[in-house]
Amino acid sequence: MKTFEELGLVPEILKAIGEMGFETPMPIQEKVIPYLLGDNNEVIALAQTGTGKTAAFGLPIIQQINLNHIQPQAVILCPTRELCLQIADDLNDYSKYITKLKTLPVYGGSSIESQIRALHRGVHIVVATPGRLIDLINRKKVNLQSVRNIVLDEADEMLNMGFSESIDEILPHIPENRNMLLFSATMPTEIARITKKYMRNPYEIIIGRKNEGAQNVKHLYYMVNAKDKYLVLKRIADYNPNIYGIIFCRTRKETQEIADALIKDGYNADSLHGDLSQMQRDLVMQKFRIRNLQLLVATDVAARGLDVDDLTHIINYGLPDDVESYTHRSGRTGRAGKTGTSIAIVHLKEKRKIKDIEKIINKKFEQGTIPTGKQICEKQLFSFVDQLEKVKVNEEEIQSIMPSIYRKLDWLDKEDLIKHLISMEFNLLIDYYREADEIEIPQEKDKKSDKKFDKKSRSENRKPEKGNARSSESGYARLFINLGKNSGLGPQNIIGLLNDNIPGRKVNVGKIDLMKNFSFFEVKESDKNRVIQNLDGLKVFGRNIAVEQAQEAPSEDRKKKIEQTNTKKKKEKRRKY
Repeated sequence: MKTFEELGLVPEILKAIGEMGFETPMPIQEKVIPYLLGDNNEVIALAQTGTGKTAAFGLPIIQQINLNHIQPQAVILCPTRELCLQIADDLNDYSKYITKLKTLPVYGGSSIESQIRALHRGVHIVVATPGRLIDLINRKKVNLQSVRNIVLDEADEMLNMGFSESIDEILPHIPENRNMLLFSATMPTEIARITKKYMRNPYEIIIGRKNEGAQNVKHLYYMVNAKDKYLVLKRIADYNPNIYGIIFCRTRKETQEIADALIKDGYNADSLHGDLSQMQRDLVMQKFRIRNLQLLVATDVAARGLDVDDLTHIINYGLPDDVESYTHRSGRTGRAGKTGTSIAIVHLKEKRKIKDIEKIINKKFEQGTIPTGKQICEKQLFSFVDQLEKVKVNEEEIQSIMPSIYRKLDWLDKEDLIKHLISMEFNLLIDYYREADEIEIPQEKDKKSDKKFDKKSRSENRKPEKGNARSSESGYARLFINLGKNSGLGPQNIIGLLNDNIPGRKVNVGKIDLMKNFSFFEVKESDKNRVIQNLDGLKVFGRNIAVEQAQEAPSEDRKKKIEQTNTKKKKEKRRKY
């Protein structure tokens, strides 16, 4: 393996990166830096986030700057404000001993006037988000005619965020004889279009395989019932006392709900999503970067370009629709040669997605075993003891008060003292998991046995006869609804009805049984009355629905509602034909 000296870097840069702890080049740096130090060399580099991409393009760009010509000579485009600031900070660190070099980050959400004033004073490198750079170009406040290198960092992320047209608008303002350097974790078709249109004969460098996941990341999935996802999330956090990670959710609403629930339950968490102002996002990110937060609950869009070191875990509260998003999520841990864990909390219907992701990232998921309450308590206790053992003791500060403390605790021997200490710290946790039920693991149905229906089971699929309303789980009430598969009803529709129409706290949903013309679903006993009151009589799918507690035999009211519905359907059918 080569050293940074052998890559051809100047002493000023070597001194700066040496102080930053750079010892030997990472694979992408070893391949990219010597190539970019040459003339007229364009690069497409495919590698995961955290593999050293910023230094790979940043160090040779800094070295090639003509300090006497105070005009932008390099432009680095990136998808988000957070990444823009991060890259600018890194470039300033790399150029610590090149005192005349000036780097300017320009991005939305901050005063454009102050950025214009900085441009007038003169800069050598501009790190920009596409929207703000276009604004500066249209105002004729930035001159890009001296640009020798333009970098598209996190190119796939920029295209996912809809910046393709912005890139097309920016590039004509940059000389045609410039170098384009494209860095990306994945290679979607839109990147291929850009490379064909704007790059001459690029050198393609691939670290790993195309679209492959980060090498140092372990991939786990936990198979759970939908109603247990949050409980499993808490167990994962409790079982990893030193967790420092991001929890990815699919929607802004879910992101805020999960963050609020975690905070309420005493976890050191906060949310990051598009409904927050830029000031709120900055505050959350600052707290997370300095580890005042252990868990950040975020949407994909809000977390794009997020650059945080030493994350231990990425948790997918729901799998994304596309594999590329999963690759980006998981690539935020296991960076710079360190190890990390990417966890997916999934239900049976998402198992197919696991298989699809495995094929693309060329890695196997392990099925995790949900930790028991006993295992969690043991893990937490040993973590606490480990911290206790390693705590730094300031003898001078405590020397004066120790005699009084010794006298106070003199009646306790060593074993009793340890028991009191542990109990004071963990009684609540131990009590919680002592009372908590173990989480049921959903079982895949045997497809062969599913095909074996006897006459009785077929008749039960036609109408709700006596005994069909089996007893519900302890603490749950089983409700009847006069919609079924023939109406287009699915589990997601039932959950949507509850989320959209039940005011107050969120309704916990249990098992859902879909029949042809009607269905059953379970809710917490405490939620039963408000669910019935808010849903019964509501118009859904063009019909007035009936919702009531399931009984051993259908009530007279329910019989009437079913009869009315069936009669109405027959009339509609006759009118249709």
